Amino acid sequence: MAKIIAVTNQKGGVGKTTTAVNLSALIAEAGKKVLVIDIDPQGNATSGLGKDDTDSNTVYEVLLGDAPAKDAIVPTGYGTLDLMPTSIELAGAEIELVSVENRESLLKNALEPLKGDYDYIFIDCPPSLSLLTLNALTAADSVLIPIQCEYYALEGVGQLVNTIKLMKKKMNPNLKIEGIVLTMYDGRTNLCAQVAQEVRNHFRDEAFGAMIPRNVRLSEAPSYGVPIHLYDARCAGTQAYRELAEEFIERNEV
Repeated sequence: MAKIIAVTNQKGGVGKTTTAVNLSALIAEAGKKVLVIDIDPQGNATSGLGKDDTDSNTVYEVLLGDAPAKDAIVPTGYGTLDLMPTSIELAGAEIELVSVENRESLLKNALEPLKGDYDYIFIDCPPSLSLLTLNALTAADSVLIPIQCEYYALEGVGQLVNTIKLMKKKMNPNLKIEGIVLTMYDGRTNLCAQVAQEVRNHFRDEAFGAMIPRNVRLSEAPSYGVPIHLYDARCAGTQAYRELAEEFIERNEV
């Protein structure tokens, strides 16, 4: 039965999509069956996996009830990694869904038939606490939060943690924090080390040991539509995400 993980942080530019794409790809490389769901209208996870020109159904049709989830899944061609792509039409979905009953549970209900087909399902969320993100949090078993190693790293995370607590109370009592991923780490600066320590003090048990460095290859890979380990197998970004994938699997399969 698949574990569903929402990758989210309402602060943009923290490496959320980079983490969703590369972590899922390296977990798939380890032999797990993985699905990435792109529920961000910007579609960065879709293009980052080389599927921005797909003419298949997307998560938009799934949420509107025009297609079952299985009909919106496309193989990425990267081992056991599948994708449910997004489309620009998703940007207007919140207005279209405003009068729909139980609109926060649309994704959860749509994914139910898929849970036996995968080991892990990652949902790449928009950088906001929108109806789309609420759908992801309602469907998810846990939340993975990327935090950038910068001065304002914890700004807004408190709001996200409060949202998770509210979701547990109102919509999804079993929702947990999967972990905190420190991104864009630069070991040459004292600030990064201080921010990393502060995050570990706040999230002692949740913070992953693996930290994602600032790495130009991580920035380049999406333009080629491939995960980092297929773009540059030896770069620091690949090594870091491979360590994160190993840690993630170890946490979930003890």
